[in-house]
Amino acid sequence: MLEEHSPISSFGMEVPSVSPKLIWSFLLHTTLFLCLIQRSRFAPVPTNETDRLALLAFKDQITKDPLSIMSSWNHSLHFCKWRGITCSLRHERVTILNLSSLKLEGSIPPQVGNLTFLRVVNLRDNSFRGEIPQEIGRLFRLRLLDLSSNSFRGEIPSNLTYCSNLRVIYFQFNELVGEIPIELSSLSKLRGLFLPVNHLVGSIPPWLANISSLTHLSLRRNNLYGSIPSDLGHIPNLKFLQIAENNLSSTIPTTIYNLSSLFLLSVAANRLHGILPPDLGLRLPNLEGFYVSRNWFTGPIPVSLANASFFQELYLSNNDFTGGVPMNLGSLQYLNIFFIGGNRLGMGKEDDLNFINSLPNCSNLKNFGFENNSFKGMLPNSIANLTTRLNQLVIGFNHLYGSIPEGIGNLVSLTQLNLDHNNFAGTIPLSIGKLHKLQILDLSRNRFSGQIPPTIGNFTELNELYLQENSLLGYIPPSLGNCQKLIALDLSQNNLNGTIPKQLLSLSSLSISLNLAGNFLIGSLPMEVGGLKNIGELDVSENKLSGEIPGTLGSCQSLERLYMEGNAFQGTIPLSLNTLRGLGDLDFSRNNLSGLIPKYLENFTSLQKLNLSFNDFEGQVPIQGVFENASGISVIGNSKLYGGIPKLGLPKCLVLRSKSQRS
Repeated sequence: MLEEHSPISSFGMEVPSVSPKLIWSFLLHTTLFLCLIQRSRFAPVPTNETDRLALLAFKDQITKDPLSIMSSWNHSLHFCKWRGITCSLRHERVTILNLSSLKLEGSIPPQVGNLTFLRVVNLRDNSFRGEIPQEIGRLFRLRLLDLSSNSFRGEIPSNLTYCSNLRVIYFQFNELVGEIPIELSSLSKLRGLFLPVNHLVGSIPPWLANISSLTHLSLRRNNLYGSIPSDLGHIPNLKFLQIAENNLSSTIPTTIYNLSSLFLLSVAANRLHGILPPDLGLRLPNLEGFYVSRNWFTGPIPVSLANASFFQELYLSNNDFTGGVPMNLGSLQYLNIFFIGGNRLGMGKEDDLNFINSLPNCSNLKNFGFENNSFKGMLPNSIANLTTRLNQLVIGFNHLYGSIPEGIGNLVSLTQLNLDHNNFAGTIPLSIGKLHKLQILDLSRNRFSGQIPPTIGNFTELNELYLQENSLLGYIPPSLGNCQKLIALDLSQNNLNGTIPKQLLSLSSLSISLNLAGNFLIGSLPMEVGGLKNIGELDVSENKLSGEIPGTLGSCQSLERLYMEGNAFQGTIPLSLNTLRGLGDLDFSRNNLSGLIPKYLENFTSLQKLNLSFNDFEGQVPIQGVFENASGISVIGNSKLYGGIPKLGLPKCLVLRSKSQRS
């Protein structure tokens, strides 16, 4: 995604125009510099020995070095040959410190400020902690400072104002706090300021507009509040503005739409409102990424978006947009992601989805979703003409009806297909079996009928399959046993019959849920159920299953929820189930089970709900563990039980009537 991966590709080194305030700052810094020259008569002049000692101080602060990077930092090698160090040829002074992605842990010592020839510091993607030392402000030649993806705490150093040659600051993915210091406004050559994913507070400073050289600004995922300053629209060459995932309110200032050089604008996940200007695509013709999802925007989607011909990613989801979808979006030949779900789009007319007819021209489209809207009508056959590069098609929660076009099988790159919560009918097309790359298939809560296609067994990459709440009938295909990566399967609330395939119960990959409830399945629960060693939820309730509860269930030690109610199971609860100590919810109600209630259930510390009602259990009800909570258990409909806590209202002991009384 552009929003996640948009590093600065190039930063020129030309001197930008300077405001009067910055001229005053320059004069002040010049005065300080002259004072330093006067003091240098009495202070030691930094040398390459100063650099060596500073690097050794840095090494001393490294607490973990699993790749033995610091082993080269020894007295037998000149420090210019140490790993991650680059020196100038003339003075043999350190100009680059690059230790990125080396799994180092430690902190930055204040002696780093003695490396006054440094132009680049790159410690990205390590585990450095502590505060960023103020002494970094002494690196007046520094151009790039990258401390991203570490664990730095504290505030952003105000002394960075003295790093007057800084072009780029990367501080993202740390734990920095406080407000953005106003001292940064004096960095007149700064091109990129990246502060996302920290804990910064306060409002977005209007003075950022004083950094006229700024082209890239990212403040995403902090705790910033207030409105978006209109001043940001006056930064002449701003190309990248990312302020998503904060607590910003009000509207997008009209000045922002004057930044014709913008290629990325991200304000997603705030509390912004208003209507997008109808000429948005004309005013921002260079947009490649536009992210306004998870806000409160209203009104129509601007038709002019098609004028921004470089669009790659368009996120409009989870707002309150209304009306139809522009019919001209097919001209966006670079469009890669198009999400408009979670709005009130759709006119309630049969032609609501006509906009899809133009999208086959978007030959780079990979992710497309318009779920949770008010679209009506049939899915047009042109859906089958979308690019074969399409990975994700999410169109659930609408008012669509009719059958799935047979041509859906042409979308051979699909990894996710969601058609759930609509009114689709007819059979599931056999051509769906061509989608060998599917990882998620959700056709639930529709009106599909007929059998489950055996070709579903071709989905060897499938992770999740949801077909519940339809009118499917026939057998569960044994070919599902070929889906060796399946972690969740829901076939509940259909008209399926026959037995449970043993192949299905051999899928040790099933870890989230296997739900077969509400069908007409017969026979026993196969012993192979013990193969579901990683299953979290097993639901075979409301069927016509019979026989005894298999003891092999005790092998399913990850079980948290077990539902077997509403069947014809008989016999006792197996002793082997005493290994299921992680159970939180257990329902054996409305069967023909008998014998004693196992006392080991008292020791199930996670068990919150236990339903044993309407069986033929006998004997004393335990009183500890889950049995202490009358609202957490149910044993009604078992006439031979006694004891338990008083709130259950059971007799203290079972009194058998004499033969004459029984007659």
